[in-house]
Amino acid sequence: MDAALGAPAKMADREEDLTPMMAQYFELCREYDDSLVLFQVGDFYEAFCDAAERVARLCEITLTKREDSTGQYAMAGIPIDNAESYIERLLEAGYRVAVADQVQDPDEVSGVVDRAVTRVVTPGTLTEDELLRSADNNYVACLTTAGPGGDRSTQRTTRAGGGAGANGDESGPYGLALLDVSTGDCYATSADRIDSVADELGRFAPAEAIVGPDAPTDVFDGDCMVSPYERTAFERERASERVEAYFGDLALADEVEIRACGALLAYAEYTRGGNPDAGDIGDDSTAAVSGPDADPGTAALDYINHLTRYDPREYMLLDRVALDSLELFDRRAVRGRAGLTLVDALDETACALGRRKLDDWLRRPLLDEDRIAARHDAVAELAGDVTLRERLHELLDDVYDVERLISRVARGRANARDLRSLHDTLAVVPDVEAALADAQSATLVELREHLDSLADVRDLVDRAIQSDPAAELTEGGVVEPDYDEELARLRETEREGKAWIDDLQARERERTGIDSLKVGHTSVHGYYIEVTDPNLDSVPEDYTRRQTLKNSERFVTPELREREDEIIRAEGRADDLEYELFCEVRREVAEESERVQALADRLARLDVFVSFASVAAKFDYTRPEVGADGFDVTAGRHPVVERTEERFVPNDAHFDDEHFFAVITGPNMSGKSTYMRQVALTSVLAQAGSFVPAAEARLPVVDRVFTRVGASDDIAGGRSTFMVEMTELADILEHATEDSLVLLDEVGRGTSTADGLAIARAVTEHVHDDVGATTLFATHHHELTAIADDLPGVFNLHFETERDGDGVAFEHEVAPGAAAASYGIEVAKLAGVPADVVERSRELLDGSDAGSADEPSADSNGHDPDGSVRVSNTADDGDPAGGTGTADARLADELESLDMATMTPLEAMNALAELKESLDE
Repeated sequence: MDAALGAPAKMADREEDLTPMMAQYFELCREYDDSLVLFQVGDFYEAFCDAAERVARLCEITLTKREDSTGQYAMAGIPIDNAESYIERLLEAGYRVAVADQVQDPDEVSGVVDRAVTRVVTPGTLTEDELLRSADNNYVACLTTAGPGGDRSTQRTTRAGGGAGANGDESGPYGLALLDVSTGDCYATSADRIDSVADELGRFAPAEAIVGPDAPTDVFDGDCMVSPYERTAFERERASERVEAYFGDLALADEVEIRACGALLAYAEYTRGGNPDAGDIGDDSTAAVSGPDADPGTAALDYINHLTRYDPREYMLLDRVALDSLELFDRRAVRGRAGLTLVDALDETACALGRRKLDDWLRRPLLDEDRIAARHDAVAELAGDVTLRERLHELLDDVYDVERLISRVARGRANARDLRSLHDTLAVVPDVEAALADAQSATLVELREHLDSLADVRDLVDRAIQSDPAAELTEGGVVEPDYDEELARLRETEREGKAWIDDLQARERERTGIDSLKVGHTSVHGYYIEVTDPNLDSVPEDYTRRQTLKNSERFVTPELREREDEIIRAEGRADDLEYELFCEVRREVAEESERVQALADRLARLDVFVSFASVAAKFDYTRPEVGADGFDVTAGRHPVVERTEERFVPNDAHFDDEHFFAVITGPNMSGKSTYMRQVALTSVLAQAGSFVPAAEARLPVVDRVFTRVGASDDIAGGRSTFMVEMTELADILEHATEDSLVLLDEVGRGTSTADGLAIARAVTEHVHDDVGATTLFATHHHELTAIADDLPGVFNLHFETERDGDGVAFEHEVAPGAAAASYGIEVAKLAGVPADVVERSRELLDGSDAGSADEPSADSNGHDPDGSVRVSNTADDGDPAGGTGTADARLADELESLDMATMTPLEAMNALAELKESLDE
């Protein structure tokens, strides 16, 4: 971000020559030098000089020139009516945008109109529906450590995506606060380790973050805009004052949490129009904005009134790696197909409130068995009562996003239609209460008993705001005339005057005898009587000419002028009074924001229960028993894959204290990864409160799901696939407990066969002996299956595969024992590897059967009993090849070094190409 986004220095230095308007613009650019200032000039937001060139380029609009006493400079403007679409482009380009509005009426000012920044638009503090785009939460985060001024250079970060890993920084505690400015949701927690902070950031995925002068910045992922924030914002006294102003006395809160929350609230106030001090965001030595110095709560953020302090250990931990591997939330296409995520499979919610709550529950599954059972009770009742379930869904479908709506009300940005939307939502509540009248489960009864219909607010809006109000607040048609006596009198005067004018045409035609006479109105000339030229001789003497047209004249009379003045006065005063009354009503509604938010939370929870029940009934989910000693799942299914496959094969999963580590073998595409993920997703669903896709399910309470699934590298971070794999593995080995669920897929494949097998075995032994976590380990290292004979908790599973001519048929059924073969060549054929490469691979593999008579025989795929590929080292002339003899001997050595079982089709093709090239030499 450039420090100065406004004027070139040569112009800014000539302040004495600047016009008043340009001096005002440059002053705002200096005050908000972390942002690109959009400056209202009439119906446009303008940018000047260097900023204009950037706006024109990024927004693809015309760059024009302006000339005054200082010379000629660039200018670019965007229409106010369509500003949000252009602001979105600037945000995507990495800019903050400070919007400077005219805060005076130009008609009432003789000199330059005063302007002030009313909002700073940033990725994490969006409140505009046009920019938010979806119902999902949009968080801004704040991270700090125990005290400002720490030495950032001592902090080490080694995790994928930033943050410390197993040997990471221990200089906590760290305070983390998160805020969704559009809804008022605010969370705070603390942690002693930076990797724990990284886990929480992965859970909430903030769009933006500010950090204290002592906090690391590379713990955030690359999609998050991160800025160091001014030191004074994190001072205990200032932070405490601000936190107490919003949330009351939090004397028992951790100091780092208070400091993080206080700074975050200061930043939120700044983006809502708080006045900045000198200094830049991003400059650690100076203050960036004046949030810490401004009076708390002055930026219309009173709707932020509830802080949720939580301990991450109260919920199942799903870190960033697990969320990605299990494909819970990513809205991007999964394997080329959109919508294939867990949340999409479960989303039968009726309103935006429910969708956000569903996300929250899936990100933070419960650990408390009683709370889990209470959610299951509610889902069970709704799943068994289709009439109640459908009635509630129908009612909730009429619920607006009142969390975001009440935030607009509190910020003074809601219009009359917003208030009517709130009214319509509140009108649904009595019907919801009635629908739940016979509810039996304690959870649904509690929801019904605590539903607040806010009858007083609903009645206020019903009396004050017209049922179909105008979109503009200052042009009338917003407030019911009967709501206020003075307004009623003015509107009656206006109505009577217009009725008199409506009758004027008939009276004047009769008086003058001019049948073509017309009475009309224009915004410029007001009311008039129009007479065509042939009838001008019949115009009475009391007519006064107002306007001459091509074929007619327009006149007024003293009485018409008097009535017009009366109507204009009444209409103008009534419009002004309506706006005043509306603002008063809006302020009264804003005072009830806490009650509205409490209602929104209860409606959201009810919506998720209905969604869970609908999915359970539609897709044959069953109620799980949570709190068992192990996994006992009968006919389990993957909740997403079963929706996309014509035929999905259910599989059982059984793990207990004696058999808790499964080594899973089988060829690629046989179903190993799907099976592992479905076991994990079953736990996630159950502990979130949902039923699960299975015939029966008895499950333990899982404290964390670890995943080492798939191969990927970190090119930007300079880390190979193997380094990423080992980093994630180190995290698992350090933090897994006996209550964790661990998924390991092809651990060790990123290095040589020998090294990979050694790592795989060592990992198995460590998890078995020292951790005791329930573990599913999918591998192509067939030698690893022998470990089941040595470690009592390890057992083998494999996926059944049948030969089908030259190919294979995957049955996708898990069975006890180890796989007999990997069918790598057959899978390569299915993957589309060219036929000549496939046949050559088969020839090479078949040739490995010609071993010496005293060697153990290999299976039909050329595998020794220990799973390795065996190739003859005998040269064509019968002499033993020593590894450096004939070309065939060298080829044999190379082939013997290849691990065909673990190679991907592409790797096999590359290896064969290299061998062929070496033979051609």
